[in-house]
Amino acid sequence: MLKRLFVFLGFVALPLFSAAWALAQESAPPPINVTVDLVQLNVAVTDHKGNYITGLRPEDFIITEDKIPEKIATFGEGDESVRVLLGAGSASVKPSDSPGQSKESSARASGSDVSGSELTSLVGGANVFVLFDTSNYMYRGFVFAQDAIADFVRSLEKADRIALYSYSRDLSRAALLTSDRAEVLRGVRTTVAGDDAALYNCLLLTVKDAAHLTGRKVIVVFSNGPDNASMVPPEEVAELAQSTGTTIYMVSTQTAHLEPISNAVFQRMTAATGGKVYFANNWKDEQNAFASIRDDLAHLYSLSYYPEPNPNRGWRTITVKLRNGHTKYHIRTRDGYRLQHSRFSTENVQPSEPAASAQ
Repeated sequence: MLKRLFVFLGFVALPLFSAAWALAQESAPPPINVTVDLVQLNVAVTDHKGNYITGLRPEDFIITEDKIPEKIATFGEGDESVRVLLGAGSASVKPSDSPGQSKESSARASGSDVSGSELTSLVGGANVFVLFDTSNYMYRGFVFAQDAIADFVRSLEKADRIALYSYSRDLSRAALLTSDRAEVLRGVRTTVAGDDAALYNCLLLTVKDAAHLTGRKVIVVFSNGPDNASMVPPEEVAELAQSTGTTIYMVSTQTAHLEPISNAVFQRMTAATGGKVYFANNWKDEQNAFASIRDDLAHLYSLSYYPEPNPNRGWRTITVKLRNGHTKYHIRTRDGYRLQHSRFSTENVQPSEPAASAQ
């Protein structure tokens, strides 16, 4: 009789125990595995007159992330090929300071078991996205803007691939990322003026297209007026661009310059990503602005590093300085990033094309 009682209690208790175990599993927070891969920086160095400083070497730069010194893995100046520095792919594995980070993640974070060819694949190449304002703000100077953008595309001899996007209320991918300049120019000439301007919505989509690419990522925006249709705040766009290593340049007309909010937003967004903003009074100023951007791209230093172990899961502050003797120069680059779930890594070094959907 006692044996039957224990068997009966076992049958009753087992479902209750199983239900309690399932509930505990559901309520427990999921394990977090953060992988921090190669961080790329585009760095402009100028003197007090704005002249570019050339001929600097990797040892002239000091990079810290959250005040933690970082070791430069790759280095390049201007249009030259990026080179892997000695020992960059064979760093020793260090214990992770980030709770929940796997040994494999820690190894990639410190740059171990990464060959020179893999590093070159990760940082090689330049991808330039041109985002053209085709809203109703553009009716008056539309043809002149097309000419300025077409000249800019022709002048980008060193860029590996270029894309032409346009925006009004929606984003149109007129020419996907390609090395065929003729295809991009056809995209410029086939753009037509639209309605309201949703700049920040469309810029966010462009940043997302660029985010999964390897190599240098640059977005050049031509805007003829303020945003009047976006649901996305510009701060969200700027943070994603910073976190994905995408530099934003903006060429805008006086219409936006005279509008205080747009003026301030354009200034902050470009500065945060390491880019610049230009305000043009006429079509000649527009051409000069695009020429200045082309010149800037040709003089940027490309640096990359694998972050040292860092427990910070939020915003990480990047500081780039020059060693003694070069402290009088001005440095322009992005000032940090937030950890992303899908940062590029050595597991997938081949850049992929952005989605082909137009809207």
